[in-house]
Amino acid sequence: MQRLRVRFGRGEEIKYISHLDLMRFWERALRRAGLSLAYTEGFNPHPKISLAAPLSVGVTSEAELMDIYLTRWDSPYVFMNRMKDQLPEGIQLMGVLPVGLNIPSLQSQVRFAEYRVTAVSEGDNAIPDVEQAIASLLAAQELPWHHYRDTGVRHYDLRALIDTVWMIESTGDTYVLGMRLRCDSSGTGRPEQVIKALGFTGYPASIHRTGLLLD
Repeated sequence: MQRLRVRFGRGEEIKYISHLDLMRFWERALRRAGLSLAYTEGFNPHPKISLAAPLSVGVTSEAELMDIYLTRWDSPYVFMNRMKDQLPEGIQLMGVLPVGLNIPSLQSQVRFAEYRVTAVSEGDNAIPDVEQAIASLLAAQELPWHHYRDTGVRHYDLRALIDTVWMIESTGDTYVLGMRLRCDSSGTGRPEQVIKALGFTGYPASIHRTGLLLD
């Protein structure tokens, strides 16, 4: 048995597909590549593949992490070579390395996710000073927040999910911000909610995940 950790990117071409469809893409590609996938046991076995932190629909990334279990050993070079022509447009294979079979699950190791977010502040609701809005947000002790789910309204402290936010660049009414948000069993920060908390009225023009920080 072998456990490989794969880093890949998700581009504009597939940013609107669901997590389930993404996993199907990978399963089909791995089978076409002739790799010796390991399967779960039981009445409905499926490939032992796990993503670190599923990406929201509409978000691109250069930092997705996934563990794949194989029944026989293959070098990262062989894996990359077999997979390079199997993946659909929009999935970019960026690196592979072997990891120990007995280390904790990938999902349990994720602590933070980093993003590059582009937002526009314009019109009557334009933010007078985005740098000051960021400073005020980070200085807050708590930020009561809520959103609606199928099961009802969920209330929580958004500030607890924000590690830091910083300005990358600005051009006219367009601002590019960096964010490091919590992404673990205690909660997951969402970039669009941080943008709203800063005072931007529209949905971000783009959200791109740049990194996952593991324990």
